[in-house]
Amino acid sequence: MADRAALAAFLRARREALQPEDLGLPRGRRRRTGGLRREEVAALCDMSVDYYSRLEQPRGPHPSEQMLTAMARGLRLSLEERDLLFRLAGYAMPSRVRRGDHVAPGMMRILDRLEDTPAQVLNHLGETLSQTRPALALLGDQTAYTGLARSAHYRWFTDPAARLVRPESDHAEQSRLMVADLHSAFSHDGDDSGAAALVDALKRESPEFADLWRQRPVLGPYCASKRFVHPQVGTLELHCQTLIDPDHGQRLVVYTATPGTESDTNLRLLSLLPVL
Repeated sequence: MADRAALAAFLRARREALQPEDLGLPRGRRRRTGGLRREEVAALCDMSVDYYSRLEQPRGPHPSEQMLTAMARGLRLSLEERDLLFRLAGYAMPSRVRRGDHVAPGMMRILDRLEDTPAQVLNHLGETLSQTRPALALLGDQTAYTGLARSAHYRWFTDPAARLVRPESDHAEQSRLMVADLHSAFSHDGDDSGAAALVDALKRESPEFADLWRQRPVLGPYCASKRFVHPQVGTLELHCQTLIDPDHGQRLVVYTATPGTESDTNLRLLSLLPVL
């Protein structure tokens, strides 16, 4: 059973503990509360202010698991705090398999400070969990996929459109890197895992993947430069800096260009363009 009073108190406490600076927001002279406003939290959780306010009062509807997941992400909860949120709402704790749909709070704080830079958080299956706006402009919305297509590995080998963002001459090397990355996840997670399901599906659907899988390619440098093709600004040569959180099986990828280059100029233009 849900404990509505305890749930409301927990949400209020977490909102008041989360500071504007944690999200890169200005505090402003007129801010009276020490933490975030309800409307700010509602925006972070992608829900209406009225819905969130009623949960804090408490007189709102019983939130779904999807709503709780959105609140856990918006309030930057740790895994332990997320588990408590689910218990207070009357649900079993979410599974802690390494799939990692819940962005680690530390990762999210860093991502919040990269609003003018293409950056995204992915889990070990290549599923994009969150993106900055410049990353949306560069790569499109990679969080909107469902099923196996959530994985960039799966899309690369099954959806020709996924390859349009990379020059054709780079496709062979990117395929090897994709297989090597998935092989690392499979070796860690074993036969009864999401990685294994991806591997089985790709072996059936992609002869290219099946052939590379037998070769067992090894990952190269994480920060090697890569070329991207954008329909409006052309080809960009970018460096992919990667921050890995092994506890959550997640990585933060930040795309940068060498200052003064044409790629650097075009990368700056992305912030002025609509998302793909």
